Amino acid sequence: YIVEGWLARGDQRMTLTDPALILADGILCTHTHAARVNAGRSFAWLAALHRAGHIVVPPEGRDELIEALLATSPQVAEMPEDLRIETADVEPRPYLVLRPIPSRPNRLRAELAFDYQGTIVAIGSPHRIVRSKDATRAIRRALESERRALDLLYQRGCRDDWTHESPTRVLQLPTNQLPRLVRQVLDAGWRVEAAGRVYRQPGPTALSLRSGIDWFELHGHVEYEDQRAALPALLAALSRGETFVTLDDGTVGLLPEAWLQRQGLLARLGTVSGDHVRFKLSQAALLDAMIAAQPQISWDETFARARADLAAFDGIQPIDPPATFTGRLRAYQREGLGWLLFLQRFGFGGCLADDMGLGKTVMVLALLDVRRDTLPPDGRRPSLVVAPRSLVFNWRQEAARFTPQLRVLDYTGGDRASMRSRFAEHDLVLTTYGTLRRDAEALSAERFDYVVLDEAQAIKNATSQSAKTARVLNAAHRLALSGTPIENHLGELWSLFEFLNPGLLGTARAFQRAGTAERLDDETVALLSRGLRPFILRRTKAQVASDLPSRNEQTLYCELERPQRAVYDELRAHYRRSLLEGTNGFGRAKLQVLEALLRLRQAACHPGLIDRRHANDASAKLDVLVPRVTESVEEGHKTLVFSQFTSFLALLRTRLDAAGITYEYLDGRTQNRQSKVERFQTDPACRLFLISLKAGGLGLNLTAAEYVFLLDPWWNPAVEAQAIDRAHRIGQSRHVFAYRLIARDKVEERVLELQQRKRHLADAILTADNSLIRDLKREDLELLLS
Repeated sequence: YIVEGWLARGDQRMTLTDPALILADGILCTHTHAARVNAGRSFAWLAALHRAGHIVVPPEGRDELIEALLATSPQVAEMPEDLRIETADVEPRPYLVLRPIPSRPNRLRAELAFDYQGTIVAIGSPHRIVRSKDATRAIRRALESERRALDLLYQRGCRDDWTHESPTRVLQLPTNQLPRLVRQVLDAGWRVEAAGRVYRQPGPTALSLRSGIDWFELHGHVEYEDQRAALPALLAALSRGETFVTLDDGTVGLLPEAWLQRQGLLARLGTVSGDHVRFKLSQAALLDAMIAAQPQISWDETFARARADLAAFDGIQPIDPPATFTGRLRAYQREGLGWLLFLQRFGFGGCLADDMGLGKTVMVLALLDVRRDTLPPDGRRPSLVVAPRSLVFNWRQEAARFTPQLRVLDYTGGDRASMRSRFAEHDLVLTTYGTLRRDAEALSAERFDYVVLDEAQAIKNATSQSAKTARVLNAAHRLALSGTPIENHLGELWSLFEFLNPGLLGTARAFQRAGTAERLDDETVALLSRGLRPFILRRTKAQVASDLPSRNEQTLYCELERPQRAVYDELRAHYRRSLLEGTNGFGRAKLQVLEALLRLRQAACHPGLIDRRHANDASAKLDVLVPRVTESVEEGHKTLVFSQFTSFLALLRTRLDAAGITYEYLDGRTQNRQSKVERFQTDPACRLFLISLKAGGLGLNLTAAEYVFLLDPWWNPAVEAQAIDRAHRIGQSRHVFAYRLIARDKVEERVLELQQRKRHLADAILTADNSLIRDLKREDLELLLS
């Protein structure tokens, strides 16, 4: 091939050897003229032909000649047919190859190239034109697209590798950026190869459900072009913290992150078995939740029937208690009884998580009354209720009030071992978490109809002895009562449900890998909520407001533990001798009577009120109060706590400070009363107000409060009523729950008896000096000191 050239202007021509000088900036000079040449990218041809006159290219140089002509785009007047070729503009596919660097284990060598329909061009190649793979076309490189691809690598931490000798450009990538980079560039359509293995983008997914004898099988896969990965392999890779799965042909598939986020948590709750994941029948609700979020799934007739049964959950009917029930259930409580019987029908355990004060205990007692009413005598077994010690007496009291037909056994105390032989003679056995731990072996050998955990947050730590023992109890049905089933993290939910429905949430390790609730996306939380919906019933006060009286008062009885009881009994014995057996006569001992009753009431509240050295001792009242206050605060309710003893409030403040609970405080010495009231009324972060009983009767308007706790009874019922009225008064739109904390079988309980016997005093005398003391008789004192 011979290449010749000339210059043309109109009809005039000049050979390229005629000019005396051709400058690089496009100026040519003859002996008589100077002119500008419009050569563009063809200047190299112009300069070469000016020097040589013509260029001879041998036949084997044909391809290089074509590339040079296409790259510089000269105006070609004549060209042999075998040099003519079609040109095209093609968008390249980036091709990233990653290799380890032996001397730098924390970095990878990255080589970027571009695939122009089969022709691979490395970044930094000097060629602007490349031949197609079939050599029929010339392809112009998309240099701007190549630059954007290189910029993306720089953004992901790649840097030029100046230590590696290569004719093309080489980069280095930190190894910790690999998963994120690969996912991003695969999403952009790149081809990626690492350590000789090609990475693939996930394609369509498929899921199907099949039924076994007493299980469901979830089959699924993800397609990677001509390869497939089964669901167990995907879950195994995910459980190892990997972002890729190895496919059968040796290539690597990127895990479908969005799909696994929707399904991964629920799918991990099953058990891998061969090529599928197996679920228990009790997990049908979780599977139903997953199906609702995944349209590309099929299932068989058996599971379709299970879904239909679960759909009936939305239509649960309220149930009336049997005729033996001596109280009246409100509408929402009858719905709760219907839900409890729904769980019983399907063999599910459930958590009753209503707001504090809505009568969870009464609903469970109504359920147990139904069981006694419907089961034949030879088919009955006792039910076990485990509760904090402070609540055992309240269970006894509520059972006596609402279900007098139930035979109740208090399985506490040092002589309880002899009671186990009499379990079958009773319908309800009451015990404490401490007794449950100590008698774990004996209780796990018994067979119960129901096991009910009151204040079930006691087993939120799955590794605690209480949780472990509760899980091995033998019962046909299981229930948990808790206003706060999840306080901190999902592990608490697993512990609760492993007691209620063993295996429902998979293994602890699989569930905990899902992380805390804060790490879960909203969609996954919604799936989990939907899947657990049949097993948790929660109603707030606001939701059932139409069923509630505007003011609800209840007495909580507190059982003194042995050390506190010893302090009280010692004082009581002292004052009995002094007042009832002394020589001065009862009539002249009224001041001593006041002192005795004051000291006994203090001892019933806290031993530290008698002797400061006991300030850190246990108090039955604080043990009852603090969990309830904590629950009300966590539920978002405002709460008032009254006591006439500021020293008792001081001990309570120590407990609250240790628990990190925010509160306001008011007693007779407080100066800035109004600012404290306003903070409690308006600040959402301040949900607790501690007030001395007398200070609380002076013109306070605390209508933000929904709960009121009276820590110690006052002689004058009108003073107590004033305290409750701080919350329940004109302007209050909320229902108010008031609780009196009374030490059982102590002077406070006797005070209540006297108040009832002499209620006419409160009705007749509304002044602040109204007191039972001035009307006290010797027989009254004997009652108080009994």
